[in-house]
Amino acid sequence: MRHSTLAAFTLAIISTTALVPGVALAQTGEVQKLENEVLIAAEGAGTKIYPIDRARLLSGGKFDLKVEFPTVVKESDITLTLNDKPFAEVFDEKAEYIENENGKDGSSLVIKQVSLVEPGAYTVVAEGKDAAGKTFRSSVKWDVSGTPKEARAKNIIFILGDGMTVSMRTGARIMSKGNTEGKANGKLNMDTLPAMAFIGTSSTDSIAADSANTMSAYMTGQKSAVNALGVYATRNENSLDQPRQETIAEAIRRMAPKKAIGIVSNAELQDATPAAVVSHTRRRADKPEIVGMFYDVQPEIILGGGSAYFLPKSTPGSKRKDDIDYIEKFREAGYAVATDRDELTKVAAETNSGKVLGLFSTGNMEGTVNMQLGLGDAKKFPNQPSVPEMMESALSVLEKNEDGFFLMVEGALIDKYEHPLDFDRAIVETITLDKAVGIAQEFAKKHPDTLIITTADHTHGVSIIGTIDRNFTPEEQKVLELNENAQVEGAGSIERASPMRQRVGTYQNGGFPDYKDTDGDGYPDTIDVKRPLAVFANNYPDYYETFGPKMDGTFVPALKNEKGEYVANEAYKNVPGAVLRIGNIPTSEDTGVHAVDDVVLQAQGPGSEKLHGYMENSDVFFVLADVFSLGEAKTDE
Repeated sequence: MRHSTLAAFTLAIISTTALVPGVALAQTGEVQKLENEVLIAAEGAGTKIYPIDRARLLSGGKFDLKVEFPTVVKESDITLTLNDKPFAEVFDEKAEYIENENGKDGSSLVIKQVSLVEPGAYTVVAEGKDAAGKTFRSSVKWDVSGTPKEARAKNIIFILGDGMTVSMRTGARIMSKGNTEGKANGKLNMDTLPAMAFIGTSSTDSIAADSANTMSAYMTGQKSAVNALGVYATRNENSLDQPRQETIAEAIRRMAPKKAIGIVSNAELQDATPAAVVSHTRRRADKPEIVGMFYDVQPEIILGGGSAYFLPKSTPGSKRKDDIDYIEKFREAGYAVATDRDELTKVAAETNSGKVLGLFSTGNMEGTVNMQLGLGDAKKFPNQPSVPEMMESALSVLEKNEDGFFLMVEGALIDKYEHPLDFDRAIVETITLDKAVGIAQEFAKKHPDTLIITTADHTHGVSIIGTIDRNFTPEEQKVLELNENAQVEGAGSIERASPMRQRVGTYQNGGFPDYKDTDGDGYPDTIDVKRPLAVFANNYPDYYETFGPKMDGTFVPALKNEKGEYVANEAYKNVPGAVLRIGNIPTSEDTGVHAVDDVVLQAQGPGSEKLHGYMENSDVFFVLADVFSLGEAKTDE
């Protein structure tokens, strides 16, 4: 592969019409092969330009420009224009010419870390000729947006429930507040946020998406492909060398460097949602490298799991590939370090630097139910703080910053329980996240110049259809146990003889669940009740439906067999009344998958009035940029 500086091409620029505020900007489709493999343009084996067609860019925001030709073209036969101005008059950066990318895919041009300041519409045209004289040409249109002259908010609190569907919110309201004669006995905190929008979540390569590219869209204003964080997914086989999209954290560091940045999650900090605030990779699994990206940006508050990726490989349990000790590096950078709830409370109260690194588990943190029951990692890490507790500590430090802050808070375990069809735990995690929303609202009462946003990154195909009657008489219990292994072939391969199927209450037979909250803490005293909610997924692997909560640990619906296919976990086969359900998704999937449904966003505070109707997730970034005035070009709006 040959690289050189491109000198013999012209780049010109045209600014035509002013950008119309509020326009939703969808993206061109692409087909992803797998993770960091080549993406083939929807138009065929043609020339590709990144940023892609209809991209909306922040005035002054940094991005990488890349052109990919489908074959080798000579450097001297390439023309790249934005109409009439030479490249040197637009950007100071030089273009890198790659003769044959990956040694087989064709020539490319890459211009790194450029920006456009003047708001308006831009047209980019790339053209090249191969050795036979065949011409390859492509064009895209971009819109560049300025921001108001004055920041409207001092603080932004962005709260995300990973995979938080409407059904999870409904379940949380019923489970925590109750419902009498058809009316909710109380509202969730998030129910009271006045602004509302429906958010589209699709990616550049699929209508279905994952947490990486969806959260990345919120944090960059750019759509991308499944598994990608802060980059466009191109054919380059190096996952860490893709066209970069500036994140909100980087924009803040560039335009409002005195503001603080906070990241709170009960997942591994290298997981998709927290990583999207700071990172750039085609492959979300580049977790050791993502830690380095956290260090590059250095958010003032970093709280979550995933300590295994901070520890040098010589430390038992480390998942790093090198001997870099990032915990020590953060200490040297002035961070106070906490490893449990008590330490977090202490360092948050005493820190003089305003910097806190909290690492409370080697992997994902443990969920609310499992912490209460002493299950899972609660045994190894019994003093983990909850998301609301981490948020309170974060705010106690961040509010001391006179210039304000951006705080991202994730309830990650909603999604991580929805995937294995453990919906009782997922609903409880939604209650936990709602408590964090309440903390944000209390903070905003003292600091009304705070924008609060609560949303999800994507949905799951999950619904509540009624209740399940598990209140058995002794005689019914005997019948249940006698029928536990009954096999009757029928529609959907369901064990139609199972009496549990007949105890699913729908319509008027649904009645009301019997969750109790005797101590008034907002949580049900137990999820193991006689009439729980009937929550089912519309997609699933082979599994045994047991019609009740899993009190001995998180549900594991499927396991891999000797053929490498996922089949129902036989550990649940003999649960009284268990029903075998044959999956309706590929046998390569061991859990339920994401849905394409819109997510609900609600908000309050300065700028929240711009969040309404239908929006793309990438549009939300520009509301964040507006309220912080992060564009270099300033408008009167």
